[in-house]
Amino acid sequence: MKRLAAIAALAAIATATACGSTGTTDTATAGGVYTTIDGSKQINASAPINPFNPVGSVFSGYNGMALAWPKNDPIDPNQYYPAIASSWTVSPDQREVVIHLQPNARWSDGEPVTSEDVRVSIGLAYTQGGTAYALDPKAAGAAADIQVVDGKTIRITQGANRSSMFLSNLLSTVVVPAHVFGRLLPGDFWSTLKLAQTGSGQAAERAKSRITGLAEKVIGFAPPHDVSAGPFVLERVNPGAALLRRNPYFYNSRAIAPDKVKVLNYTGNEQIWNYLISGRLDNAPFTSVPTAVMERIQEARGSRVVRGYSPVSTAMAFNQAHKPYDNAHVRRALAYLIDRAQVTRIASPEGGTPAATTSGIHAKAARAWLGDGFDRLDPYRVDPAKAAAELRAAGMVLRGGKWAMPDGKPWKVQIHVPASFSDWVSAAKSISSQLVDHGIDATVVTAADYTLYLGELADGKYDVGFWLIGLGPSPYNIFQRLFGQANGWQMFGGRLRHVAPGTEGNWMGGPQVVDAGADGRVDPGELTARLNFASPQEQKQIVGVLARIANQQVPVIQLWDYVNTQFVNTSRYTAFPPDDDESLRLSSGVWMQLGMIKKRQA
Repeated sequence: MKRLAAIAALAAIATATACGSTGTTDTATAGGVYTTIDGSKQINASAPINPFNPVGSVFSGYNGMALAWPKNDPIDPNQYYPAIASSWTVSPDQREVVIHLQPNARWSDGEPVTSEDVRVSIGLAYTQGGTAYALDPKAAGAAADIQVVDGKTIRITQGANRSSMFLSNLLSTVVVPAHVFGRLLPGDFWSTLKLAQTGSGQAAERAKSRITGLAEKVIGFAPPHDVSAGPFVLERVNPGAALLRRNPYFYNSRAIAPDKVKVLNYTGNEQIWNYLISGRLDNAPFTSVPTAVMERIQEARGSRVVRGYSPVSTAMAFNQAHKPYDNAHVRRALAYLIDRAQVTRIASPEGGTPAATTSGIHAKAARAWLGDGFDRLDPYRVDPAKAAAELRAAGMVLRGGKWAMPDGKPWKVQIHVPASFSDWVSAAKSISSQLVDHGIDATVVTAADYTLYLGELADGKYDVGFWLIGLGPSPYNIFQRLFGQANGWQMFGGRLRHVAPGTEGNWMGGPQVVDAGADGRVDPGELTARLNFASPQEQKQIVGVLARIANQQVPVIQLWDYVNTQFVNTSRYTAFPPDDDESLRLSSGVWMQLGMIKKRQA
């Protein structure tokens, strides 16, 4: 199952690339060769050395650097480790961020890393659009002004429509050398940007078009060689592997143990399993592994499993524009019939824990957000009697031991999953079997690949499908998965609107306003949008309401919460992060920057 990129990026699984021989014969020297894989993408040997290219030969934490690296805090998206930025200060109103760069940071060609590098990187980010670098001045959290204070200090101010994610989005900025990438920005770029942000009418629209028109040029740019501010520099790449060597100018070079890093290509999880079983990898990020394979991996000399928090959950989602899933009683009935512990044992025994309930949030984050309120949510323990009562309340009819639609027509539940996701397929089969045991005609239908699956899901072709939720730590991102674009709420020009089911990607088809019991009549999409600029205390209150709505309305049934199960091998290197460390969702290259990963002494 090609799950790595799906969980990391959630856009799509990287296109499979045939893996040949690595073509490398590098032997370990004093620091050795550290071998790993990139969990966010597969290697494309023809891709440029360009972080703006989605398959570019830039590997985060190795030769790719951001201003800072995100910690794995369950509720605070603004917790970061220093990287190119050594520190930062935020004004009390969160409007202004001053970033201080590492005083000794240099590029691999010896040039110093300066504020101008950051400024150019931000300019390039504007050509791609989104987050802090949206061109629409009304967009929440859009940067309104970038000011170079001095060679190592830069001030960035957000516009009037503020976002609680502004700092996080800034610190995630990828930094590239101005003396290599700066030529991509025309001489009048900054004046054009100003016009796009503050102008009006056709002149402003033309300015926006000029900036977005640079996107393909930026994506396609291919530098002749790597100029890196990270601990490593790309030496060569082929279809089987990328080889990186140490950057002697890295600002914390003494912390870096290996002389080289080899990033192996993979075509699927099975290949990663074979790498681990043979002891070839020093580390592999989250990889879905069945129990029998896990046992073989653990037999390899030096093999060890490290587990941590992963803010992602798998859920079974409903198209509420299709009957009978427009009725909350039906959705609750199915929740009472599915044994989530059994599903998890079958589908993700090593990489997941059964969901305690449906809240829209991973259980660890839910307890931090909700406190005792988490225990007051309906746990939806298996209860056929409650399920039957809910089905009758929906007008469903039990005839000859089988449940039928209110008009007596057969009720056929089709659960759609992508064929390449083996854990989702196993889970869907377990669920269908359980439902059949309770008189519901249920079957599993697989899509040929993930891209096709997402397209047909968005087109509203499925009654029931699988959906990743709980994507923290930002509460706004968490509830966007339930009450965002897929459920009809869309943000345009800083204003929220709700589109009809079956249009513009609204495949969930939920109502715009719901009866939230003691919380009254609520527009969950509007509440979710408010999370983007609410104070921490207000966020906590809103999260409580949205979690209760998710629990009562059941737009999805939360099945299992992922566990970030990683693999390390201590036969060559030691000092890996321990279980539950905040750095576990970052690459080994970042671990090295943070002073981890030491060469094992003979």
